Amino acid sequence: MNPLLVIVALAGLVALATGLGFAWRSQQGRVRHTDGRTIVRVADVPGVRRFAAGATLLQFSTEVCAPCASTRVVLGDLASTRRNVTHVDLDVTNRPDLASRFHIMQTPTTLILDRKGVVRARIGGAPRRDDLTAELDRILVAA
Repeated sequence: MNPLLVIVALAGLVALATGLGFAWRSQQGRVRHTDGRTIVRVADVPGVRRFAAGATLLQFSTEVCAPCASTRVVLGDLASTRRNVTHVDLDVTNRPDLASRFHIMQTPTTLILDRKGVVRARIGGAPRRDDLTAELDRILVAA
């Protein structure tokens, strides 16, 4: 086999993998609006009796998730500084049924629910505080 061809092929694979990595990373923490067809029932969320009157930040975490701790701090802080907003953290380490039910492919994943439990937005990865604040403003104004 031609050594030059091997070097070119390896360089191409490295460039492709790098490009895909940057594309994937740019999507992490972004707020994705949903179609509003997914509804979370209170009975689906262990330990919750009712959703907040404004918005509920439903975080899915696992025991070995490093960014989950910082996400917990950001979501908890936002919930504590806003009226009618609560933060719920669900550990899905031993609850594959919840991960399957809500299509959780990575942790942290955050669902932003309105007062009726309708999923208004979904965030895969650690959320960006500014984006999350803007999304909460949008949902709370609509409520």
